[in-house]
Amino acid sequence: MIELYYWPTPNGHKITLLLEEAGLPYQIKPVNIGAGDQFDPEFLKFSPNNRMPAIIDRAPQDGGDPISVFESGAILIYLANKTGQFFGPDQRAKVEQLQWLMWQMSGLGPMAGQNGHFNIYAPEKVPYAIDRYTNETARLYGVLDRRLKDREFIAGDYSIADMACYPWIVPHEAHKQNLDDFPNIKRWFKATQARPAVIRAYAKGEEVRPSNTPMTDEQKKILFGQVPSNTRR
Repeated sequence: MIELYYWPTPNGHKITLLLEEAGLPYQIKPVNIGAGDQFDPEFLKFSPNNRMPAIIDRAPQDGGDPISVFESGAILIYLANKTGQFFGPDQRAKVEQLQWLMWQMSGLGPMAGQNGHFNIYAPEKVPYAIDRYTNETARLYGVLDRRLKDREFIAGDYSIADMACYPWIVPHEAHKQNLDDFPNIKRWFKATQARPAVIRAYAKGEEVRPSNTPMTDEQKKILFGQVPSNTRR
């Protein structure tokens, strides 16, 4: 059984996508990031960056003690290796998939995240920041659109690369991106969206926190006001 410490954010959705695709038994342990659950001392023992998702594998392949993993990209690699699915089938395919997973982790996720912060959550509108991150998100969409021009999925067969990127494209409208400008992404997005495992994964997220639930000012303060003094609870 996999214990998944989770909240329905793009990084959280990555892991339910893989778990649902692989058919691996798991139990969701909600980490309400608006309430500050990510600062709980017990959670910090295995997720020291006070971020979710994180997992604890109670039945690792070596039969030893439970294994905990934090960071969504590391979790995807761990689970793909555990199940022997969605990462491979050979070294060349793995290299392609890892490149695009790292591209998402270092580029698409952080830039789209800042885009969302300044477009949606920032208490004041900062035109320079809004333009900076909206434009950089568009540049990254262009990179992905070119990649998908002559292939069905990002790196060979459907893989952890697609699972990492898809949740960050879901909020494209909030991030001021029009998929009509990126026809290859649009085709890939619709195909991924229709996968039964994707539908199940997002339904799990709705059970934990409905997507139309507004974020309160107090939750924003907890989520976006993190400094060293309030991460050592």
